[in-house]
Amino acid sequence: MKIKIISVLTVTLLTMGILSGCGVKNGENDQVDSGNVETPVEAETAEDEHTVYPLTIEDSAGKTVIIEEKPERIVSVAPSITETVFALGAEGLLVGRTDYCDYPAEVSGVDSVGTLKEPNIEKIVELDTDLVIASTHFSDDVYEKLNELGIKVVVLNPNDSFAGVYSVIEVLGEILDLSENADKLNSEMKATVAEVEEKVSGLTVPSVYYVVGYGEFGDFTAGGGTFISEMIGMANGKNIADDVEGWSYSLEKIVEHDPEIVIVSKYYETKAGLIEANGYKDLSAVKAGNVFEIDSNMIDRQGPRIAEGFKALAEIIHPDAFK
Repeated sequence: MKIKIISVLTVTLLTMGILSGCGVKNGENDQVDSGNVETPVEAETAEDEHTVYPLTIEDSAGKTVIIEEKPERIVSVAPSITETVFALGAEGLLVGRTDYCDYPAEVSGVDSVGTLKEPNIEKIVELDTDLVIASTHFSDDVYEKLNELGIKVVVLNPNDSFAGVYSVIEVLGEILDLSENADKLNSEMKATVAEVEEKVSGLTVPSVYYVVGYGEFGDFTAGGGTFISEMIGMANGKNIADDVEGWSYSLEKIVEHDPEIVIVSKYYETKAGLIEANGYKDLSAVKAGNVFEIDSNMIDRQGPRIAEGFKALAEIIHPDAFK
């Protein structure tokens, strides 16, 4: 999906009515379908270190959104966005977040607007919100209702791409007039990733299975084309689930591939249950004690902690490289 910031010159010309024959007038609907949703995420920013408003962007939902002035009261409807807002130093602008936004700890002091997909619209209005920042989990119905109430919505989604995280940080920095902070954050993350990739380069590639879920409702992992599968490859591991697309897998395939390393979330006592589960308990990795826990929030959430999550993943796959 594309996140595109239209240059200041273009915005100025559109506002003056020189392009397309008309400008943006107060009271008109300034969120429209662009009809153009593309991959990868892109950003075109002005050379000035400060954002010039009005700012026009094409977000991940393919909507053209005009932000008339710097947002002062924002609501995040995704844990990854909330973490990015804090990492950019914009926590003072955050007036609302979801029940699932639990990092950093200070976010507990911010009012909750409910769930990811169905946030409480009345609460968002009560918070005098001028911008809601959402992800792909966002409900179309809620989106339309917020539009009708005159509350701007921007959808920022890195897609199933590691590099997409950098683009979201860049665009959010532009929206909040914090491009310098965004550039610094991205540089720090890229430096961490490059250092890790150098450490694991050329090492033997073990087979890896990343557990997203298991049990009576099915077995779930990061298949080919997912950002987690991409991270396993970046860490010089071989994702056994690369042979399927998406997130659903079968226990039969897991047993067939018999991975050398199994990685599970440190939450919900996942490891304790998995090593006793039918099929899993007979895996070579389980018998050898090669089932490792990781803070899955650093990986599953495509936010600023993903670089540290990548490092933690690589340390599991190639522990000797980090001694």
